[in-house]
Amino acid sequence: METDRKYNGVIYIRLSKDDGCKKESNSVSNQRELIYAFLKKNPDIQLIAEKVDDGYSGINYERPAFQEMIDLVKNGKVNCIIVKDLSRFGRDYIETGRYIEKLFPLLSVRFIAINDSYDSLKNQSITDSLLIPFKNLINDSYSRDISTKVRSSLLVRQKKGEHTGSFPLYGYAKSKDNHKKLIIDDYAVDVVRDIFKMRIKGYSTGKIADVLNQQGILSPYEYKQALGYSYKNPFKVHKTAQWSASTIERILKNEMYTGVMVQGRSGRINYKLKKRITKPEEEWIRVEGTHPAIISKDSFSLVEAIAKLDTRRSERRDMVYPFSGLLYCGNCMNTMVRKTVKSSTKDYVYYICSTYKADKYQCTSHRISELSLNKTVLAVLNTLINLIVKAEEMLIFYENMPMNDSQYIKVYRRIVFQENELEKYKKLIAGLYEDVKDGIITKTDYYDMKDAFEVRSSQIQKQLRDLQNQADDIIKSKGKSKRIKEFIENKNITEITRALIVLLIERIIIVNKKKIIINFRFEDTFKL
Repeated sequence: METDRKYNGVIYIRLSKDDGCKKESNSVSNQRELIYAFLKKNPDIQLIAEKVDDGYSGINYERPAFQEMIDLVKNGKVNCIIVKDLSRFGRDYIETGRYIEKLFPLLSVRFIAINDSYDSLKNQSITDSLLIPFKNLINDSYSRDISTKVRSSLLVRQKKGEHTGSFPLYGYAKSKDNHKKLIIDDYAVDVVRDIFKMRIKGYSTGKIADVLNQQGILSPYEYKQALGYSYKNPFKVHKTAQWSASTIERILKNEMYTGVMVQGRSGRINYKLKKRITKPEEEWIRVEGTHPAIISKDSFSLVEAIAKLDTRRSERRDMVYPFSGLLYCGNCMNTMVRKTVKSSTKDYVYYICSTYKADKYQCTSHRISELSLNKTVLAVLNTLINLIVKAEEMLIFYENMPMNDSQYIKVYRRIVFQENELEKYKKLIAGLYEDVKDGIITKTDYYDMKDAFEVRSSQIQKQLRDLQNQADDIIKSKGKSKRIKEFIENKNITEITRALIVLLIERIIIVNKKKIIINFRFEDTFKL
């Protein structure tokens, strides 16, 4: 036995949220006090370093301080590890055993677990060789038991419709009175509604992202950062996270915007593995009416239907053709494709059967001009309106369409948000001088940070000017638009738009130039 050898020691302390009622006894200060008292009685150990992981599970061995300690061991800087007990080192039976029984003996590292009365320098009996694995197994079982209880508790809360996420969904905020309840975020809600409106109007997801970026609207990640959330986005690629087509798509597919709490979409494989897997949709937990709806169920269903259509983009690559994905051949029932013939004076646009385009012997063209199709559909829609809708009912219908929220209130909320952002950066710039004077930051850091804050302030000021111009234009145009009044009084649609088509029509079947079948998003079917 080596009695005169001096050891370079590192003490390791770990505190986990899973410690529950034992949290006080396992606190960082109590662990430290116990270990330092032990070191006073063991002068052969010279303390080199102290490593602390606060808030980490014992199942996770990728803890930052733990890995730093292992690096010290592997680099030969320490040869003794002291912990309060085996559970502080780790709770995985196999992994803890690998370190204590294989790695540490191989590197000649002394391991001490004080409360378990284990010291690898002194404990070499058969009893110890059986006892230590048994204690590690007990610690492992404790983690499994805690994990089961946590999952069960989480499942109960989710089934009650309580929000269990760390951060609210973009468009919502957590209630100050009850953090398990979501309320509407007055600023972000307008952005979400605009996203759905633009999609219904025929904008591609990429175009919607471009519009929001051009308007200077913060992406969900940047917005949460601005609100002070410690939020990490797994999808962030660039230094500043901007709106992207994938971000827009995730918002458009999220049923929670209809007032339905949807949770439990993913889960860990087991309590030892961090990796999460996506669960089948039928296993998701859905609770209706837990929070205010931002988007109506009809609008959400409409956007879902649009996503299933053939969203071939126009030549401008920002809008979708009005009839895209809605036209079908009356013979083979495959989709129709859009073709353009250019001439010296104008372009002739028509639709033909996709089967015929691929193989002329498999079907006939069913050719129909876009102009003729527009006129026919327009006539049918106006006939439909005049037959089944009263003026008062049409007013209610139109006002409830997802394109008619107050534009001025939306712009005003964005102005207030940007003004608050500008004030925040002014305070940051003012505080820098005091920081450099007090020696908190260097002059180089001062100028770098000051330049960055001034650039951001300049960007916000430009965005504020643009928003103010938008607000002024809305006020000037107030009362000038007669679109709603004419629509109600005349019951007449004068223009075919993507928004109108997808709102009312499910599919159009082209039988021939003089006969088409229109299937509406309700049971009535008109034939010409």
